[in-house]
Amino acid sequence: MICRRCGHDNEAGANFCSSCGASLGTADQTTVTIAAIEDRVELDEELAPVLAELPQGVGMVVVRRGPNAGSRYLLDRDQTTIGRHPESDIFLDDITVSRRHAVIERIPAGYNLSDAGSLNGTYVNHERVERAPLSHLDELQIGRFVLTYIVGGIAEHA
Repeated sequence: MICRRCGHDNEAGANFCSSCGASLGTADQTTVTIAAIEDRVELDEELAPVLAELPQGVGMVVVRRGPNAGSRYLLDRDQTTIGRHPESDIFLDDITVSRRHAVIERIPAGYNLSDAGSLNGTYVNHERVERAPLSHLDELQIGRFVLTYIVGGIAEHA
């Protein structure tokens, strides 16, 4: 049974993914959940010191879960590469991350995240994506790493 969240191939009859822990129930058993506004506000407050330093419109990703949790990566280039290759702009050293996993591209309207043909997929807010626009406080999952995307100077921070 293939996990809809991370794409891991689990044993037949499994109730939960052995890789990410997501429920493997059928489509009619699935419940849609929406992150509580309070959780987003709490996260925003936790990242307030970082946000205060960010210039308006400039993005950053903060590693929230993974071996280098707490690491911050400023998105100050037109393209920022993410992967297990040592020359990646964001180097995530884990076997669940492809050598060239994903790319964050700066566009006039903000930033886009694109999967670069990774084996395990790239996720934005628990949805597998090939390409997706990024919004403040989006959760990115790349392999076992969870990163939070933040952007400086937007009205939501006030």
